[in-house]
Formats: sequence, C-alpha cells, structure tokens
Amino acid sequence: MQPGWNLGNTYDAIPDETSWGNPPVTRALLKKVKSQGFKSIRLPVTWGVHQGAAPGYPLDPAWTAKVRQVVDWALDEDLYVLLNMHHDSWMWVNNLATDHDAVLARYTATWTQIAAEFRDKPSRLVFESINEPTFSGTSGDDENYRLLAELNRVFHRIVRDSGSGNASRLLVLPTLYTNADQGRLDALAAELTALRDPMVATTIHFYGWWPFSVNIAGYTRFDATSEQDLTATFDRAYDAFTARGIPVVIGEYALLAYDHTRPGIIQRGEQRKYFEFLGDYARRRQLTTMLWDAGQFLNRTTLQWRDAELFGQIRSSWTTRSGTASSDMVFLPKSGAITSRTLTLNTNGTDFQGLRHGSRTLVKGRDYTVSGSRLTLTASALTELAGNRAYGVNSTLEARFSRGVPWRIDLITHDVPVLSNASGSTSGLSLPTQFRGDMLATMEARYDDGSNAGPADWTSYQQWDTAFSAYTGDSIKLTGAFFNALKDGSRVTLTFHFWSGSKVTFYVTKSGSTATGTPA
Repeated sequence: MQPGWNLGNTYDAIPDETSWGNPPVTRALLKKVKSQGFKSIRLPVTWGVHQGAAPGYPLDPAWTAKVRQVVDWALDEDLYVLLNMHHDSWMWVNNLATDHDAVLARYTATWTQIAAEFRDKPSRLVFESINEPTFSGTSGDDENYRLLAELNRVFHRIVRDSGSGNASRLLVLPTLYTNADQGRLDALAAELTALRDPMVATTIHFYGWWPFSVNIAGYTRFDATSEQDLTATFDRAYDAFTARGIPVVIGEYALLAYDHTRPGIIQRGEQRKYFEFLGDYARRRQLTTMLWDAGQFLNRTTLQWRDAELFGQIRSSWTTRSGTASSDMVFLPKSGAITSRTLTLNTNGTDFQGLRHGSRTLVKGRDYTVSGSRLTLTASALTELAGNRAYGVNSTLEARFSRGVPWRIDLITHDVPVLSNASGSTSGLSLPTQFRGDMLATMEARYDDGSNAGPADWTSYQQWDTAFSAYTGDSIKLTGAFFNALKDGSRVTLTFHFWSGSKVTFYVTKSGSTATGTPA
C-alpha cells in the first residue's frame, strides 16, 4: 500500500461531495493518482449525514452507490483502497459515553450495511473502523480506551461475521485520537492481543511538530526540535507495532497549515526539508504513509500538482534521500556592493555535484567554492546573477546531488521593509507595507512592561493566521482575534521578523472598537 494518498474533503465533506470546494470525483482522477506512483488511496466517508433514523439507520442507496463507484474505479486501477467512517467520529460516535446504547446501535447498523455492501470486493479493499476517535463526557483516558476498544471489537466482529471476502480482509484500527503518544499505542496493543487476528493493522496521523506546523512560538524552520519530534513519534510506532510484525499506516500526514491558498505560513524550503525527512524516516521505520490531500496538493480540476517541485520532493522521498541546504533563499542588497554568501549543505548521505543556472553549469572556484559543508557563492557570480537588482527573485540556481531531486536557491534583491501608519476597526487592521522584495517570517507582540500580548499569551511569537497574516504585496493584516486578546489602552510593540533577517518594529494600541498603529 506504500505510498498512499487521501481523497480528502470529498466523501467526508458535509453535506455532500462538492460542499468543501472539490469537484465531483472522476475516473481520470484515480488514473492520475495511480500514474504518480501511489499504490493506495484512503477514502474518507462521512456516513451519518446520508442515513435514516432508528432503528434501522438505513444508508442512502444513492450515496452508497457513489462510494461504491469510486471504490470500483480505484480497484480497477490496481490501487488498494482504505475505506473508513470519518467525521461521524465527532458528529455522533463521540457521544458513546453519554448515550451508549443508541450510539452503539447506530454504529453497529452502519458498519453492518457497509460490510454487506463491500463483502465481495477483492482483498485490496481495506476497512478502517473510525477516524480520529474522540469521546465526550468521559472521566479520562482509561474510559476513552475502554470505549474505543469496545467500538473496535464491534467493528471487528461485524466485518468478520459478514463472511465472503470480509472473513479475511485487512482491518485497520486507530489509536485514541489517532495519536502516537505512548499510552495510546499501549492501549491499542492490548486490544490487538485480545483480538488475536493476524489480518489487523494499526493507524496513526502525523502533521509535524505543532509549533512548526502552524508557525507559532518562533518555530519557522524544520529544526532539530521538529526533527526529533518526528523521529520519536515514528520510533514509538515502530517499537509498539512494526517491530512485532504489526503494520502501521500513517493514515494522514502533511503540515497543519500547508494550503496553496495561504502561502507563507510555512516557508517553501522548510516545507521541502520536512517532507524529505519524513519520507525517508517513514521508509526506514517501515511505515506506510498516506498524504492528506484535501485539494491543496493535487488540483482536481486540472489534474496538475499545485506545486510540482514540492511533490517531486515528496515522491523522491519514497525511495531515496535528497540533498538540501540551510536555506533556499539568498538575499542581496538593492544598492551597494554585493559580497559573497555562504549556505550550509545538508547532503543527507548524497554527494554534492555542482550548481546550475538554467542550462549553464556554474564554475567551481570562480562562481562558487565548497569547503566541507559550506557552499559559498562568490561576489562576482552573485553580482552577475542579480542583474538589474529589481526587488524580488532575480535568478534561481539548482544545487545538484548524486541522488534525489535538486535543491532550489532563489537569489532575491531586497531592502528593509517599510510600514506606514494605520487606523481602523479592531475587527481587523491592515498595516500598509512595502515589502521591497522581502517576505514575512513571523511576528512578536509585547506590552511595554515586556509581557506577551495576543491570543497566545504563553509566547511573544504569535500564530500566523490566528493573530496576523501577510498574503498580499501591500499589507500585513492583524486579526480581530489578536485585538480581542489585547488590553484596552495599552501600547503593544510588534516586531516583524523577515526572512532576510530584517526586523521592523511597529506600535499598535486598542481603544474600544478602534485600533491605531505607527512605525517605531
């Protein structure tokens, strides 16, 4: 099943397949997915919004037929299919503790119908009992574990007793919250011991070290902390299951804030490092990975990757490592002499083989030098490549390695950004900004006494999109949520950190329902 892809925000969407922005599924989409090297798809389905009342809880035949058609298309493309029960988990299954008999009756009726519908499908169809199980009104984890074990036992019994292909079909069981904390893994391991069924796999989800995945607390880079979080998570899953011969499916992985409609939250090069490392370490730990794609990776209308370079990095990681560098950006001044710039190469076990600019191979010794892991671009080469030094990207280089995909290096002309006075409503305030070739990395917010200001009061570095954003070329925006968290009449010092290393200070004050801001 490795590698896998999620048909996200479609049959799990509420109330219907196109409600969350994706077009209807076509056979061509499944062909495209297969052609890109995927061997399986995860088909998330929310059944409860297409279901009748008690006691039978009948599934809408038209909806079931749609799901069956996609399953058949995928099977015809020789893909494995992981079919699940998705947002039902928080819509009604979560009430198991407080409405036990009714929820269990509905869960039983639903899986009984699904099992009967697909019992004769080939073994490449796989069932997952519930997505991201969560329970409300419980006393804590012990009760949560007991409730999930009960659901999984019921699911297992229904499918196995339905016979035909279901008697030996692979079944996938999640941890609580589909989380890889040790307690969650141990609880599921105990379930598997009780089931005594060799055709059962486990599943967790992974969206990266949370501060990095949403850009909060200053975690703008895929650094050692983010890397350690990933390796520790995958190691725990390996030790708990894979090392004991029990497969682990990372049923969803991506980054929480990755979205083609919101560029900049996670810097492009740091995204690439994350996906490169994840693919390699999952392979080393023998974990099956299924990319969560709600339309942000593959454009389902054009059937083209929205960021072909990023997908190339992901695809390469399935089989090998790629070299990277400390950054994919080199910032050059708008005026004055250009000096040499140095990047640190992360060869990741490959050999650095040189630099290219378009069809031209740069000359070692003249255009660049390499000393250990230090790649230095010479002043003369940078001056030539910068051209007329218009703000923004002037040239793009490719660092090539003996394996994997090249590493892109953008040469960017910039000046320190300039912010102007702003006034308006606390529902949201736009700060006029001349970015002058630079890009925002993050924002700090503090009161005059040095204490943190904003929704995330535990850190001075606020969360992108929750407190601020910068998606246009003319402004930085402060959100209503940011102002709601501020003290009235108390000046806040904002420090905007840009990817060039520039810092710009700005003052804002909330007065009732109005907000004003001035450059420092």
